[in-house]
Amino acid sequence: MYTAEIEIRVRYGETDRMGYVYYGNYAQYFEVARVEAMRVFGITYKDLEDNGILLPVYEFQVTYLKPAYYDDILTIKTTISEIPQARIGFHYQSFNSNGEMVNRAKTTLVFIDKQSGKPIKAPEFFVEKLQAHF
Repeated sequence: MYTAEIEIRVRYGETDRMGYVYYGNYAQYFEVARVEAMRVFGITYKDLEDNGILLPVYEFQVTYLKPAYYDDILTIKTTISEIPQARIGFHYQSFNSNGEMVNRAKTTLVFIDKQSGKPIKAPEFFVEKLQAHF
């Protein structure tokens, strides 16, 4: 299992009239967490795209447990629990500065050949870099 953490400060424009982080912004937070988690184990989206591989989101699930507010610092823990095949799952847990879980989520992404638009197996260079952390 591979886990990485990042911190994100909630900006004023990311909140709604209730003062809560607008629910749709979490998709962007999770994207930042996912990209940085991959960067830590040595792969960037640019690396994939330069090799003709796209990684679109196939599925997104989130459970909201409590609100986050303007200027909160959220710690987002990103976990990859399995070596990918044609799909890769990322699990997220967001915590406020009191250590309380704000939400949990999962995204599933699919490795796609850029030219054919069809799913492919996870590239070997990706699997090798990730496997070093299992």
